[in-house]
Amino acid sequence: MHICFLTNEYPKEGFPHGGVGTFVRILGKNLVKNGVNVSVVGLNYTNEYEEAVDEGIHIYRTSFKKTKGLQWYNNNKSISNKIREIHSKQPIDIVEVSELGLAFLQKIKGIKYIIRMHGGHHYFAKAENRNVEFWKAFQEKRSFSRADYVLAVSNYVAETTKELLNLNNLSVKVIYNPIDSKKFYQSRCDKINKQTIFFAGSLVEKKGIRQLIKAMPYIIKEYPNTHLYIAGRDANIPGTNKPYRPIIEKEISEEIRSNITFLGVVSNESIMQYIERSEVCCYPSHMEAMPLAWLEVLAMGKAFVGSTTGPGKEAVNDGVTGWLVNPFNSVDIANKIIEVFNDPNQAKIVGENARLETIKKFDISIIAKQNIDFYNKIKNR
Repeated sequence: MHICFLTNEYPKEGFPHGGVGTFVRILGKNLVKNGVNVSVVGLNYTNEYEEAVDEGIHIYRTSFKKTKGLQWYNNNKSISNKIREIHSKQPIDIVEVSELGLAFLQKIKGIKYIIRMHGGHHYFAKAENRNVEFWKAFQEKRSFSRADYVLAVSNYVAETTKELLNLNNLSVKVIYNPIDSKKFYQSRCDKINKQTIFFAGSLVEKKGIRQLIKAMPYIIKEYPNTHLYIAGRDANIPGTNKPYRPIIEKEISEEIRSNITFLGVVSNESIMQYIERSEVCCYPSHMEAMPLAWLEVLAMGKAFVGSTTGPGKEAVNDGVTGWLVNPFNSVDIANKIIEVFNDPNQAKIVGENARLETIKKFDISIIAKQNIDFYNKIKNR
């Protein structure tokens, strides 16, 4: 069986990548281990064509076309041509894309086309309370109309997207995002630095970092030595060229400035160390689809505070494997973190529960099998 993923986000050294790219890398490597041929096609970060192999995954990065006015057409044509070329040499059974990926792709007879919902334009426009963009909305609707099958990474993203796009009769298979529980090991309690909080994620409003920073004065009132470490790349405010970090830094008062450290972009290995050393990890996202970053913390058996919104309850059993808060309420965030600080024994128990439940529900060995079973089922139809 040959699966071809379409994404521009597959991780490349020295360049930022998104959650979809991380997902494809984790799943793809395990598909290869199970005898599946895996290709990844997407646009390069530069105007050069590149090929690479990553533990059996064949990666094809087509050159980015900057033709004014026809950029979208030329880039889609370039990707379509590359798929056709690969297919002629080693027939592809399934092409998988995210929400907008099929809008202008040239389909090939005999290949099945899947959309996997990771959270598309309509989904996050609603979450961020902003208007949908006509061009992206058009592409998303057109893309779904051309899909043979649809997957989703959570029940919440499936049902919400169906409602927003009036796809209520659409059949959607839900397969959760995977986590490599061998890589994200059980953390050690003796390495914890007391009263430390860790946040990892892009510095954008929807990740809840502003509300977490606003929670700090309430936490410091109870625990003056609390320190918040923030890892992640700065991003622009949607629809502008203005970076977000300077805006939230202006809201940090002098009284708490020394209690907060911005780490910038941090490697995966360093993130695991920060997770292990922190007393609690808090990622109060306003909305997610099924956040891999949450699963990484849970797999390491750490005390974790996430959000009640979106698929939060699908990832975290509130009070049992972690805690869920209203991500728009800084007092709620603060109170939950203080609760964790107040009872380290309970935090340890909850962390242990988190690792056990995460392995049972999200481990890559289980998720890879679910995907292979689904691929085989539609391939043989």
